[in-house]
Amino acid sequence: MKRWWLMASLSLIGVVLLAGAGVCLSSGCSTLGYYAQAADGHLALVRAAKPLPEWLADEQTSAALKERLLLSQRIRDYAVTELHEPDNASYRRYADLHRNNVIWNVVAAPELSLRLRTWCFPVVGCVGYRGYYDEAEAKTFAETLRVQGLEVSVYGVPAYSTLGKLPFDTFADPLLNTFIGYPEGDLARLIFHELAHQIAYAKGDTVFNESFATAVERIGGGRWLAQHASAQAREALALSDARRQDFRALTKRYRDALTALYDSASSDDAKRAGKATLMTQLRADYEATKRERWGGFSGYDGWLARANNASFGVLAAYTDLVPNFERLFEREGRDFDRFYAEVKRLAALPQDERRAQLP
Repeated sequence: MKRWWLMASLSLIGVVLLAGAGVCLSSGCSTLGYYAQAADGHLALVRAAKPLPEWLADEQTSAALKERLLLSQRIRDYAVTELHEPDNASYRRYADLHRNNVIWNVVAAPELSLRLRTWCFPVVGCVGYRGYYDEAEAKTFAETLRVQGLEVSVYGVPAYSTLGKLPFDTFADPLLNTFIGYPEGDLARLIFHELAHQIAYAKGDTVFNESFATAVERIGGGRWLAQHASAQAREALALSDARRQDFRALTKRYRDALTALYDSASSDDAKRAGKATLMTQLRADYEATKRERWGGFSGYDGWLARANNASFGVLAAYTDLVPNFERLFEREGRDFDRFYAEVKRLAALPQDERRAQLP
């Protein structure tokens, strides 16, 4: 079972990549094919999306899907009225892509480091992943990185944000079959998270951007559940949250241990041996957590099976600065407009100043 919060949610698509294609044409860039597949993939998604009233009026649309679409609009309206997120065409259309993920991300890190390799693009700056609309293409690119001696992870992504940069309502981010069936709490959090990317974006600072969006989804998700969700939905999210917190604590402990090992003065051979020991201990601790705390729940088995430096590096982007943003929200009197204004101000600063000024 995949948890969307583990997955990078921001992809380089639409106008961003079309602009990048122009740069490549003028400079002889060898990655024109990458930009082209991204632009084509997003345009295919846009073509598949239809306004919700069309889906709701269609007799071929199942009752279950209609219920989820209506729920999504209550959540979407709540994002505007209560969280003060953008009131635009995002998540007012729906597309069935007939696949389980919208894109597949490729991330890579050295053998003895958790620092992700980055790729730089117009508008969004440098990010630690490359997204592909075709899984086979993602895996092919991943192999080119492995032959360079990098540790690589390829994972499916259920949603992404175009940052609200694309013109016309038709190009706005749609609801997708890849996440519309999520439990109510997770669906609300995902929508709140993706809309947060439209509020503030620090070019080239994935940890800042994703941690901000994660803070918004946590705050907003908690409020939605308390005010609108059923007791069953609240119970379901509480259970998944408890597992999620256990998983985050477990992986952070080993991420910190690996970082300390890699930063030590030990020889490379000693680091390799220490890494192998830590990974063995991680898997043993994970199995104990499943057995003793989760009743055998296996939702994170896939991540553990593929765990390497790259997958550890991805986790950091979503959690490292979340407590800072939560403190900032409290400092701003739990007022969303003041909170967002301060985040925008920080996003405009150089990265070192930005981090220094986060509470």
